[in-house]
Amino acid sequence: MPRSRRSEFDLLVPGAAPALDALKLEVAREIGWNPADLTDLRNRIAEARWDVARELGIPLRAGYNGDLPSRYAGAIGGRLGGRLGGQMVRRMIALAEEDLRRGVTPGRLV
Repeated sequence: MPRSRRSEFDLLVPGAAPALDALKLEVAREIGWNPADLTDLRNRIAEARWDVARELGIPLRAGYNGDLPSRYAGAIGGRLGGRLGGQMVRRMIALAEEDLRRGVTPGRLV
């Protein structure tokens, strides 16, 4: 039975996960994180999340944090995702612009 709602973690382009994972690793290496693989990158991000929360005095707990005010979650995400997420968005925009210049239908990730 098909799901009626999309999860926030579902990709809009089916099958895009491998290319998106490769882009994450490439950008992480460019900004100096140098992860060995995707699991290492995820672990580093999780560790950095705890470090940022501790630095900002935010009471982040293991497991459920649904009662954490959104301003705290945003402060962690903004501090953490800025470099990696921002670079990924810049790269995807550049790829789309390149496709448009060449007359290719946008949609490829890497």
